[in-house]
Amino acid sequence: MIVELPPLLDNLFKLDSWLKPYESEILRRYREFNNKLSFIEQQCEGLDNFTQSYKQYGIHVEADNSVSCLEWAPGAESMSLVGDFNNWDTNANIYENIGFGKWSLKIKPKTDGTCPIAHNSVLKVAVKKNGKFDYKLSPWANYVTCANDSIVFHQQFYNPPTKYSIKTSHPKKPKSLRIYEAHVGISGNEGKINSYRDFSENILPRIAKQGYNTIQLMAVMEHAYYASFGYQVTSFFAPSSRFGTPDDLKMLVDRAHQLGLIVLLDVVHSHASKNVEDGLNQWDGTDGGDPGPGSYDDYFGLNVDTESLFPDVITIAEEVSGMPALCRPVSEGGQGFDFRLAMAIPDLWIKILKHVSDEDWPIGEIVHTLENRRYGEGHIAYAESHDQALVGDKTIAFWLMDKEMYENMSLIHSQLTPVIDRGIALHKLIRLITYGNEFGHPEWLDFPRHGNNQSYHYCRRQWNLADDDNLRYKFLNDWDRAMNQLENNFGFLSKGPGYVSWKHEIDKIIAFERAGLLFIFNFHPTKSFSDYKFGIGEAGVYQLALNSDNEKFGGHNRLKEDQEYHTFAEGYAGRQNHLFAYIPSRVAIVLKKKE
Repeated sequence: MIVELPPLLDNLFKLDSWLKPYESEILRRYREFNNKLSFIEQQCEGLDNFTQSYKQYGIHVEADNSVSCLEWAPGAESMSLVGDFNNWDTNANIYENIGFGKWSLKIKPKTDGTCPIAHNSVLKVAVKKNGKFDYKLSPWANYVTCANDSIVFHQQFYNPPTKYSIKTSHPKKPKSLRIYEAHVGISGNEGKINSYRDFSENILPRIAKQGYNTIQLMAVMEHAYYASFGYQVTSFFAPSSRFGTPDDLKMLVDRAHQLGLIVLLDVVHSHASKNVEDGLNQWDGTDGGDPGPGSYDDYFGLNVDTESLFPDVITIAEEVSGMPALCRPVSEGGQGFDFRLAMAIPDLWIKILKHVSDEDWPIGEIVHTLENRRYGEGHIAYAESHDQALVGDKTIAFWLMDKEMYENMSLIHSQLTPVIDRGIALHKLIRLITYGNEFGHPEWLDFPRHGNNQSYHYCRRQWNLADDDNLRYKFLNDWDRAMNQLENNFGFLSKGPGYVSWKHEIDKIIAFERAGLLFIFNFHPTKSFSDYKFGIGEAGVYQLALNSDNEKFGGHNRLKEDQEYHTFAEGYAGRQNHLFAYIPSRVAIVLKKKE
């Protein structure tokens, strides 16, 4: 039965009445979604079965130790499974064409009952087209490796005698996401590719200690070119073997769950490599997609409702057009994502740091960019990510302090210079108002490549900088932990939206309320303000919850930590009450109501 109307469509129009004229398009998309969902339920034995095709396709060991193989290759003339196990004989194990482009093969166990293919054996699918064989990787391969003397990946049969067993259940979806973006390969201190195991043992505890509750793993799908940051995918079902085995990745995820961390995987469906020998390109001997029985309408529609299968799943869209209802439930006519990336924010910070003097920072533009998001739809805000730090650009900390980070970050061997003082102060403010880069990592990201003589020097995480008590990086690292602790205590990321009561271009002041907290930022490079008047909603006595000028965060201790801020009943700046506060230059404070 096809449902014609989203049951909660009125909710969408209450959130945004400007969408009402486009009701017919919303209904069309919703019908397309339901038609496709109905087809899947009826023809593919249900949505759950449809989403687990990776368990049917590819090469699998059955309970009796036989090996079953299933591929979709409509352009192939014939297919064989070849490898070390059959001396690469194309006549030994031939697939059967079972129609609809499907090819099937079953290999019996050995006479002693063991699997006919040894663990870690090299395999290829020999695909015949125009009378000749091309040796390809199964598109469903779950483990592919590349020999040191080669640039082409090959599939290894992954059937370890002892398989890793998951020990911890998935944590419940948190109300607020405090996300740590990570790339396993560059996560180590040494100039080499790091491993899943080292990440599990040494990096995950750091992330948890800092107060994050979510990690986003980049470049997990197997990719041909390491320097692509995972964006030239060759095997969509294989975790990158550069970092270890599939079981090593399972152990990483299990360890993260033990620490209470949600794991997000950066899945880049749209970034298939052009490689022919080890990618999807010309997989079945043809250089174009099979048109199938329908039209492009078969490919477009709303996202499959993943939450009906996995209630705690979190989906994030990387989308820049501002598409309405992208992050509203399907029941309202939306597309069902939980969040979208607020990608304009990091671009703004880089533009300001590169081109605008401190005296001219555009306070109104900063506030507008932070607020420029669809009401009622979840957004992930961040100050910077790998995109901003890749070679040709650099981290926010390096834009702020540049070469002085090499010489003047020591508490013992160097004085606090104006550049370092400015950089640490502004980094804390930028971090608090948007988050990103926990301890002010210097320089930039540059993967080993021909142009840098295959160097790993800028392709690592210099944890020693944050761990050294004699370096100023510790101030930024401690600030990061304090911010996360504040969010954990008050949950301000999931409460809102915030109410911006003050943005002053000349004074460079921003003030807003969220989750019962008053956030105050003074971006002015030289001016401190005493008895500055701020509007506030709830009357009472307030105290410092966070202070970037505290000396433990590399500040100058210009504020008393036990200072009380009393409200007055006269309204101000659109709020019912007001209070006065001393706010030093380049300082951010957060006030909470005294218990």
